Amino acid sequence: MTDLLIVGAGILGLSHAYAAARRGLKVRVFERTATPLGASVRNFGQALVTGQPPGEMLDLAKASRGIWAHWSRQAGFELKSNGSLLFARTALEQELLEAFCAERAVEHGYKVELLSGAALNDLYGGQFRHHRAALRGLDDQQLYSREAIPTLVRFLQQELDVQFHFSTLVRDIEPGKVSTTAGEFSARQIVVCSGHDYQTLLAEPIAKLQPQVCRLQMLRARPRFNLNLQHALLTGLSCVHYGAFADLPQAQALKAQLLSDSPHLMKHGIHLLISPTPHGELIIGDSHAYGSDAAPFNAEQVDNWMIELAEHTLGGRIEVVERWQGVYGSGGRGPFSLLQVAPGISAALMHSGVGMSVGPALAERHIARLFNENA
Repeated sequence: MTDLLIVGAGILGLSHAYAAARRGLKVRVFERTATPLGASVRNFGQALVTGQPPGEMLDLAKASRGIWAHWSRQAGFELKSNGSLLFARTALEQELLEAFCAERAVEHGYKVELLSGAALNDLYGGQFRHHRAALRGLDDQQLYSREAIPTLVRFLQQELDVQFHFSTLVRDIEPGKVSTTAGEFSARQIVVCSGHDYQTLLAEPIAKLQPQVCRLQMLRARPRFNLNLQHALLTGLSCVHYGAFADLPQAQALKAQLLSDSPHLMKHGIHLLISPTPHGELIIGDSHAYGSDAAPFNAEQVDNWMIELAEHTLGGRIEVVERWQGVYGSGGRGPFSLLQVAPGISAALMHSGVGMSVGPALAERHIARLFNENA
C-alpha cells in the first residue's frame, strides 16, 4: 500500500515527496498538467534567506538552504550559492541597510555584509558604482526554476522511486482514497499542495482562509552589454515588501518617500528582482496585483517601468525576449497554512511568494508531524 498521495507537483508537492521518500515511505504524486506549470516554474528561482522576517520564516529559509544544496548535488541542476546583492539607490535606502546590518542582522544571525566605496566599485568591474551601497546576502541562493524543477522530478523518480502521474486530475478525496482520471488510489496519508487552485479540492475548508491570488508581470531579457551576472539582484524597493526590513522605522520613511515620489510603483506593487539564468539571460520583474482570480491582461506600461528600473540598476540596456504572468497563492492568515482537514487528509498552501525559500523545510516539518515523528 502507498504511504502518501500528494496532489500537485510544484515545489511544495515535490518537497513533501522528498521528505517522505527519504524516510523510506512509498509516495505517489498527481499533477494535472504534463509538467509543472504553476508558481514554481514561473518565478525568479530565488531561495532567499536575507529577506525573511525573524522567527519561523527565517528558520525555515535557513533549513531549506541545505536541502537545496543537497538536491543540486544529487539531482544535478545548477545552484548559485554566492548570495544576492540588494542595492541602495538613495540615502534613505542606504540608511535602512546600515540600520539592518547594525541591529537586526546581528541579533537574528543574518549572514550579510554591506559594501560601499571601493568594495562596491570592485563588483563586476565597476558596473554598479552608480549605487550608494549593496547589501550582500551571503546565504541566498538562486536556480533556474524551469530547468531545476523537472530535474528534481526525475531525481525523485529514478533515485527515490516516487511514482508520478502527470496529466492526471484528482477529482475527489476521502480519507484513505483519491479518485483521479487515471483511476482510484489508496494511501495512509493524503496531502493537497494545490497552489492557487482553491476550487477543485477541499474548497470549503480552504475558503475559510480567505485566500487570494497574486498575479505578476515577468520578463526574460538579454543584456546588450557584457555582463556575466552571478548574483540575484534586488533594490531598496524590496525593503518595503520583505519582512526582514519592512517593519523597521527606516522602511516606513522609505515607503512614505516612495508614495510621494513614485506612487505608480507602489500602486502596482513593483519592486525590482533580477535573476541570472544559466544561459546568460536575466529574469526580471515584478508587479503585484491581488484578487480572487488572475486576470489575463498585462499592462505594457508596467513592463516599461520594470525595464526602466532594470536598466538603471544594471547600468546598461536590455533586450526583452519573453514575457509571462507569474502567479501564486496569497491572502490567508499568514505566509502559509498546514490544514488538517480530516483523518489522513491535509493541505499545504503558501500565501506568499516565498515557496522556493521555505518550502523544502516546511515539508520536512509537515511530514514529520503527519507520520508521528518528533519534529
